[in-house]
Amino acid sequence: MKKTNTGNILIAEPFMVDPNFKRSVVLLCDHTKEEGTVGFVLNKPLGLRINELIIDFPQFDIEVYYGGPVQTDSIHYIHNVGGLLDNSTKVVDGVWWGGDFEKLKFLISSEMIKPHNIRFFVGYSGWSPGQLDEEMNFGSWVISDMFANYLFKSRPTKLWKQVMNNIGDAYTVIAQMPDSANWN
Repeated sequence: MKKTNTGNILIAEPFMVDPNFKRSVVLLCDHTKEEGTVGFVLNKPLGLRINELIIDFPQFDIEVYYGGPVQTDSIHYIHNVGGLLDNSTKVVDGVWWGGDFEKLKFLISSEMIKPHNIRFFVGYSGWSPGQLDEEMNFGSWVISDMFANYLFKSRPTKLWKQVMNNIGDAYTVIAQMPDSANWN
């Protein structure tokens, strides 16, 4: 089994029943044995715009995503402009997490950050130390590498299937399984 690291993605096994993670792809932005794991669900749009959630935010036509069930009163962002946004944390090549919020607003107002450069999330996915390892041993998740195109170029509603196909082997067959056993 592949070792879990910051920058990996977790792909929910096809029969996961937890509605927070059913057919989800989660980017791990911080994973340590001592402190646990923080990640964001990449493929669950909420149908809301960022300006509906943050009153004093510059006009920016971008959809917000469900990051996970933890602290759903918080907003987070992942982007590809790490060199522009101070205090960003590099997750993998071409993918950065967070950064100076006031500078973010300035860069958006200045049109230096466009909607294709960033994704916003409500809440996050979190695991206490050892919890994710237990879920991995139970078979709840498949681990794979993260590529910036998954976040910035792929259609979120097709991402789970795309990643499963990209892993190959038996996962290509799994990707073809219907979302509900009732469809069989």
